[in-house]
Amino acid sequence: MTLHDEIAAAPAAVRATMRAVVLDHFGDAGALHLAEVERPVPVVGELLIRVVAAGLNPIDVKTRAGSGEAAGVARFPAVLGHDFSGVVVSAPYEAFRLQPGDEVFGISAAPRSTGSFAEYLAVPAQQVAPKPAVLSHAEAAGVPLAALAAWGAVVEIAKAHEGQRILIHAASGGVGHLAVQFAAHFGAHVIATASGRNTGWLRELGASETVDHCETRFEDVVAPVDVVIDLVGDQQDHTGPRSLPVLRPGGLLVNVPSTWPTLMADAAAAGVRATTYRMVPDAATLTVIGRLITSGDVRVSVQEVFPLDRIADAQRLVEAGHVRGKVVVQISDY
Repeated sequence: MTLHDEIAAAPAAVRATMRAVVLDHFGDAGALHLAEVERPVPVVGELLIRVVAAGLNPIDVKTRAGSGEAAGVARFPAVLGHDFSGVVVSAPYEAFRLQPGDEVFGISAAPRSTGSFAEYLAVPAQQVAPKPAVLSHAEAAGVPLAALAAWGAVVEIAKAHEGQRILIHAASGGVGHLAVQFAAHFGAHVIATASGRNTGWLRELGASETVDHCETRFEDVVAPVDVVIDLVGDQQDHTGPRSLPVLRPGGLLVNVPSTWPTLMADAAAAGVRATTYRMVPDAATLTVIGRLITSGDVRVSVQEVFPLDRIADAQRLVEAGHVRGKVVVQISDY
Protein backbone atom coordinates (compact mmCIF):
# COMPACT_ATOMS: atom_id res chain seq x y z
CA MET A 1 0.00 0.00 0.00
CA THR A 2 1.42 3.40 -1.02
CA LEU A 3 1.38 6.44 1.25
CA HIS A 4 -1.40 8.02 -0.80
CA ASP A 5 -3.45 4.81 -0.56
CA GLU A 6 -3.00 4.85 3.21
CA ILE A 7 -4.18 8.43 3.45
CA ALA A 8 -7.24 7.66 1.33
CA ALA A 9 -8.08 4.63 3.48
CA ALA A 10 -9.88 4.78 6.80
CA PRO A 11 -7.38 4.58 9.71
CA ALA A 12 -8.69 1.11 10.52
CA ALA A 13 -7.58 0.00 7.05
CA VAL A 14 -3.98 1.05 7.64
CA ARG A 15 -1.82 -1.87 8.69
CA ALA A 16 -1.74 -2.51 12.42
CA THR A 17 2.06 -2.67 12.72
CA MET A 18 4.91 -0.43 11.64
CA ARG A 19 8.67 -0.24 11.42
CA ALA A 20 10.27 1.66 14.27
CA VAL A 21 13.62 2.19 15.93
CA VAL A 22 13.32 0.53 19.31
CA LEU A 23 15.23 0.90 22.57
CA ASP A 24 15.10 -2.16 24.86
CA HIS A 25 17.28 -0.59 27.56
CA PHE A 26 19.22 2.62 28.15
CA GLY A 27 22.69 2.54 26.66
CA ASP A 28 24.92 3.72 23.83
CA ALA A 29 23.77 4.16 20.24
CA GLY A 30 24.24 0.44 19.64
CA ALA A 31 21.22 -0.22 21.87
CA LEU A 32 18.92 1.06 19.11
CA HIS A 33 17.54 -1.45 16.61
CA LEU A 34 14.81 -1.74 13.99
CA ALA A 35 11.72 -3.75 14.87
CA GLU A 36 8.10 -4.27 13.83
CA VAL A 37 5.84 -2.86 16.54
CA GLU A 38 2.18 -2.02 16.98
CA ARG A 39 1.00 1.15 15.25
CA PRO A 40 -0.25 3.78 17.72
CA VAL A 41 -3.99 4.46 17.71
CA PRO A 42 -5.02 8.12 17.99
CA VAL A 43 -7.41 9.08 20.77
CA VAL A 44 -9.30 12.30 21.57
CA GLY A 45 -7.56 15.37 20.15
CA GLU A 46 -4.82 13.42 18.37
CA LEU A 47 -3.78 13.17 14.73
CA LEU A 48 -2.41 10.03 13.12
CA ILE A 49 0.67 11.01 11.11
CA ARG A 50 2.65 9.02 8.56
CA VAL A 51 6.20 10.13 9.40
CA VAL A 52 8.44 10.90 6.43
CA ALA A 53 11.45 12.30 8.30
CA ALA A 54 12.49 12.78 11.92
CA GLY A 55 14.96 15.29 13.34
CA LEU A 56 17.58 14.36 15.93
CA ASN A 57 18.20 16.50 19.00
CA PRO A 58 20.70 16.27 21.87
CA ILE A 59 17.80 15.47 24.22
CA ASP A 60 17.06 12.33 22.17
CA VAL A 61 20.66 11.17 22.63
CA LYS A 62 20.65 11.94 26.35
CA THR A 63 17.38 10.11 26.92
CA ARG A 64 18.63 7.06 25.03
CA ALA A 65 21.68 7.02 27.32
CA GLY A 66 19.56 7.16 30.49
CA SER A 67 19.56 10.88 31.31
CA GLY A 68 17.61 13.69 29.62
CA GLU A 69 13.95 12.68 29.72
CA ALA A 70 14.64 9.08 30.70
CA ALA A 71 12.37 9.39 33.75
CA GLY A 72 9.43 9.70 31.35
CA VAL A 73 10.06 6.31 29.73
CA ALA A 74 7.37 4.18 31.35
CA ARG A 75 8.28 0.88 29.74
CA PHE A 76 10.50 -0.91 27.26
CA PRO A 77 10.67 -1.37 24.37
CA ALA A 78 10.52 2.40 23.85
CA VAL A 79 10.34 4.43 20.65
CA LEU A 80 11.99 7.83 21.09
CA GLY A 81 12.17 10.92 18.88
CA HIS A 82 10.62 14.40 19.09
CA ASP A 83 10.80 16.22 15.74
CA PHE A 84 8.89 14.98 12.72
CA SER A 85 7.62 15.95 9.30
CA GLY A 86 4.99 13.89 7.57
CA VAL A 87 1.45 13.58 6.27
CA VAL A 88 -1.85 13.47 8.14
CA VAL A 89 -3.59 10.08 7.89
CA SER A 90 -6.53 10.88 10.18
CA ALA A 91 -7.85 13.99 11.95
CA PRO A 92 -9.89 14.32 15.18
CA TYR A 93 -13.02 15.28 13.17
CA GLU A 94 -14.13 16.24 9.65
CA ALA A 95 -13.90 20.04 9.96
CA PHE A 96 -10.59 20.06 11.84
CA ARG A 97 -7.97 22.55 10.61
CA LEU A 98 -5.68 19.72 9.43
CA GLN A 99 -7.07 16.94 7.24
CA PRO A 100 -5.83 13.68 5.68
CA GLY A 101 -3.25 14.42 3.00
CA ASP A 102 -2.00 17.64 4.60
CA GLU A 103 1.75 17.90 5.00
CA VAL A 104 2.66 18.83 8.57
CA PHE A 105 5.54 19.12 11.01
CA GLY A 106 5.68 19.17 14.76
CA ILE A 107 6.78 17.54 18.00
CA SER A 108 5.74 14.16 19.37
CA ALA A 109 4.70 13.43 22.94
CA ALA A 110 7.74 11.19 23.49
CA PRO A 111 8.83 9.70 25.81
CA ARG A 112 5.33 9.50 27.37
CA SER A 113 4.12 7.85 24.15
CA THR A 114 5.56 6.55 20.88
CA GLY A 115 8.05 8.98 19.37
CA SER A 116 8.93 9.99 15.83
CA PHE A 117 11.54 7.32 15.07
CA ALA A 118 8.73 5.26 13.54
CA GLU A 119 6.56 5.09 10.44
CA TYR A 120 3.45 6.31 12.28
CA LEU A 121 2.83 8.74 15.10
CA ALA A 122 -0.24 9.63 17.16
CA VAL A 123 0.30 13.18 18.38
CA PRO A 124 -1.76 15.88 20.17
CA ALA A 125 -3.14 18.32 17.61
CA GLN A 126 -1.78 21.36 19.49
CA GLN A 127 1.75 20.12 18.67
CA VAL A 128 1.27 19.99 14.89
CA ALA A 129 1.41 22.77 12.28
CA PRO A 130 1.28 22.97 8.46
CA LYS A 131 4.66 22.21 6.92
CA PRO A 132 6.13 25.16 4.96
CA ALA A 133 5.81 24.24 1.29
CA VAL A 134 9.29 25.63 0.58
CA LEU A 135 10.87 22.90 2.73
CA SER A 136 11.37 19.24 1.96
CA HIS A 137 10.25 16.82 4.66
CA ALA A 138 13.90 16.29 5.63
CA GLU A 139 14.41 20.03 6.08
CA ALA A 140 11.13 20.48 7.94
CA ALA A 141 11.97 17.67 10.35
CA GLY A 142 14.96 19.70 11.53
CA VAL A 143 12.85 22.67 12.57
CA PRO A 144 10.32 22.14 15.40
CA LEU A 145 12.14 21.55 18.69
CA ALA A 146 15.16 23.72 17.87
CA ALA A 147 13.05 26.55 16.46
CA LEU A 148 10.62 26.58 19.38
CA ALA A 149 13.51 26.53 21.87
CA ALA A 150 15.23 29.39 20.04
CA TRP A 151 11.98 31.39 19.75
CA GLY A 152 11.16 30.90 23.41
CA ALA A 153 14.57 32.03 24.60
CA VAL A 154 15.05 34.92 22.17
CA VAL A 155 11.54 36.25 21.52
CA GLU A 156 9.41 35.26 24.52
CA ILE A 157 11.99 35.58 27.30
CA ALA A 158 14.64 38.02 26.00
CA LYS A 159 12.10 40.00 23.93
CA ALA A 160 14.65 40.72 21.18
CA HIS A 161 14.38 44.25 19.80
CA GLU A 162 16.32 47.03 18.09
CA GLY A 163 19.24 48.41 20.04
CA GLN A 164 19.55 45.29 22.19
CA ARG A 165 22.87 43.43 22.36
CA ILE A 166 22.51 39.65 22.52
CA LEU A 167 25.37 37.18 22.95
CA ILE A 168 24.55 33.66 21.70
CA HIS A 169 26.78 30.71 22.59
CA ALA A 170 27.01 27.55 20.46
CA ALA A 171 25.48 29.64 17.70
CA SER A 172 26.13 27.18 14.86
CA GLY A 173 24.11 24.33 16.40
CA GLY A 174 20.47 23.43 15.85
CA VAL A 175 19.03 25.89 18.37
CA GLY A 176 21.83 28.40 17.98
CA HIS A 177 21.62 29.07 14.23
CA LEU A 178 17.88 29.71 14.56
CA ALA A 179 18.36 31.89 17.64
CA VAL A 180 20.79 34.06 15.66
CA GLN A 181 18.22 34.53 12.92
CA PHE A 182 15.31 35.31 15.24
CA ALA A 183 17.35 37.86 17.20
CA ALA A 184 18.58 39.54 14.02
CA HIS A 185 15.06 39.50 12.52
CA PHE A 186 13.76 41.52 15.47
CA GLY A 187 16.59 44.04 15.17
CA ALA A 188 19.02 42.97 17.91
CA HIS A 189 22.78 43.31 17.56
CA VAL A 190 23.90 39.66 17.65
CA ILE A 191 27.29 38.43 18.86
CA ALA A 192 27.73 34.72 18.11
CA THR A 193 30.34 32.31 19.46
CA ALA A 194 31.29 29.28 17.37
CA SER A 195 34.31 27.53 15.88
CA GLY A 196 36.19 29.41 13.18
CA ARG A 197 34.78 27.33 10.33
CA ASN A 198 31.29 28.60 11.14
CA THR A 199 31.86 32.30 11.85
CA GLY A 200 31.45 33.44 8.23
CA TRP A 201 28.26 31.40 7.86
CA LEU A 202 26.81 32.93 11.03
CA ARG A 203 27.41 36.41 9.65
CA GLU A 204 25.41 35.36 6.60
CA LEU A 205 22.59 34.36 8.97
CA GLY A 206 22.56 37.79 10.61
CA ALA A 207 25.23 37.88 13.31
CA SER A 208 26.82 41.33 13.60
CA GLU A 209 29.90 40.00 15.40
CA THR A 210 31.39 36.53 15.75
CA VAL A 211 33.95 35.07 18.14
CA ASP A 212 35.96 31.96 17.33
CA HIS A 213 35.86 30.27 20.73
CA CYS A 214 38.73 27.98 19.72
CA GLU A 215 41.06 30.96 19.38
CA THR A 216 39.66 33.70 21.63
CA ARG A 217 38.11 33.95 25.09
CA PHE A 218 34.84 35.73 24.37
CA GLU A 219 34.96 37.67 27.67
CA ASP A 220 38.20 39.30 26.49
CA VAL A 221 36.66 40.84 23.36
CA VAL A 222 32.89 41.24 23.89
CA ALA A 223 31.62 44.57 25.16
CA PRO A 224 28.80 44.47 27.75
CA VAL A 225 25.60 42.88 26.47
CA ASP A 226 21.95 43.01 27.52
CA VAL A 227 21.24 39.30 27.11
CA VAL A 228 23.17 36.03 26.94
CA ILE A 229 21.50 33.05 25.30
CA ASP A 230 23.49 30.27 26.95
CA LEU A 231 23.24 27.00 25.02
CA VAL A 232 26.27 25.48 26.77
CA GLY A 233 25.92 25.87 30.55
CA ASP A 234 28.67 25.32 33.09
CA GLN A 235 29.90 21.87 32.11
CA GLN A 236 31.95 22.83 29.06
CA ASP A 237 34.80 25.26 29.74
CA HIS A 238 32.56 27.05 32.30
CA THR A 239 30.97 28.96 29.42
CA GLY A 240 27.91 29.97 31.44
CA PRO A 241 29.73 31.33 34.51
CA ARG A 242 32.23 33.16 32.28
CA SER A 243 29.27 34.92 30.65
CA LEU A 244 28.06 36.65 33.81
CA PRO A 245 30.71 39.41 33.86
CA VAL A 246 29.93 40.19 30.20
CA LEU A 247 26.35 41.16 31.06
CA ARG A 248 25.52 44.75 31.94
CA PRO A 249 24.16 45.27 35.48
CA GLY A 250 20.63 43.89 35.56
CA GLY A 251 21.15 42.03 32.28
CA LEU A 252 19.58 38.64 31.58
CA LEU A 253 21.10 35.19 31.05
CA VAL A 254 18.81 32.52 29.54
CA ASN A 255 20.19 29.03 30.14
CA VAL A 256 18.60 26.54 27.76
CA PRO A 257 20.32 23.22 28.54
CA SER A 258 19.59 23.52 32.29
CA THR A 259 22.99 22.05 33.20
CA TRP A 260 24.04 24.72 35.70
CA PRO A 261 22.80 23.86 39.21
CA THR A 262 24.09 27.08 40.83
CA LEU A 263 22.76 29.35 38.07
CA MET A 264 20.40 31.47 40.14
CA ALA A 265 22.80 32.00 43.03
CA ASP A 266 25.69 32.81 40.68
CA ALA A 267 23.59 35.30 38.74
CA ALA A 268 22.36 37.03 41.90
CA ALA A 269 25.93 37.36 43.15
CA ALA A 270 26.91 38.96 39.83
CA GLY A 271 24.02 41.44 39.94
CA VAL A 272 22.23 40.07 36.89
CA ARG A 273 19.01 38.18 36.19
CA ALA A 274 18.81 34.57 35.02
CA THR A 275 16.35 31.87 34.08
CA THR A 276 16.38 28.42 32.60
CA TYR A 277 14.21 27.72 29.58
CA ARG A 278 12.63 24.52 28.32
CA MET A 279 10.83 24.23 25.02
CA VAL A 280 7.03 23.99 25.14
CA PRO A 281 5.33 22.53 22.02
CA ASP A 282 2.93 25.04 20.48
CA ALA A 283 1.35 24.77 17.05
CA ALA A 284 0.49 28.50 16.86
CA THR A 285 4.11 29.56 17.38
CA LEU A 286 5.35 26.87 15.00
CA THR A 287 2.94 28.22 12.38
CA VAL A 288 4.43 31.72 12.79
CA ILE A 289 7.93 30.28 12.44
CA GLY A 290 6.74 28.46 9.32
CA ARG A 291 5.66 31.78 7.81
CA LEU A 292 9.10 33.28 8.48
CA ILE A 293 10.67 30.31 6.73
CA THR A 294 8.28 30.64 3.78
CA SER A 295 9.08 34.34 3.41
CA GLY A 296 12.81 33.62 3.42
CA ASP A 297 13.48 35.53 6.63
CA VAL A 298 14.61 32.36 8.40
CA ARG A 299 16.22 29.21 7.07
CA VAL A 300 17.09 25.86 8.59
CA SER A 301 20.40 24.12 7.97
CA VAL A 302 20.50 20.32 7.77
CA GLN A 303 24.03 18.95 7.81
CA GLU A 304 23.20 15.34 6.94
CA VAL A 305 20.24 13.04 6.31
CA PHE A 306 20.64 9.39 7.35
CA PRO A 307 18.52 6.41 6.32
CA LEU A 308 16.50 4.85 9.12
CA ASP A 309 18.75 1.80 9.40
CA ARG A 310 21.70 4.10 10.19
CA ILE A 311 20.06 5.97 13.05
CA ALA A 312 22.80 4.77 15.43
CA ASP A 313 25.39 6.56 13.25
CA ALA A 314 23.19 9.66 13.19
CA GLN A 315 22.99 9.67 16.98
CA ARG A 316 26.76 9.22 17.30
CA LEU A 317 27.25 12.27 15.09
CA VAL A 318 24.95 14.38 17.28
CA GLU A 319 26.56 13.00 20.43
CA ALA A 320 30.03 13.99 19.21
CA GLY A 321 28.94 17.64 18.86
CA HIS A 322 30.17 20.14 16.25
CA VAL A 323 27.11 19.67 14.01
CA ARG A 324 26.25 22.67 11.87
CA GLY A 325 22.49 22.99 12.16
CA LYS A 326 20.58 19.71 12.32
CA VAL A 327 20.86 15.98 11.62
CA VAL A 328 17.80 14.18 10.23
CA VAL A 329 16.70 10.58 9.67
CA GLN A 330 14.62 9.61 6.64
CA ILE A 331 11.81 7.36 7.90
CA SER A 332 9.86 6.68 4.68
CA ASP A 333 9.55 7.82 1.08
CA TYR A 334 7.06 10.41 -0.10
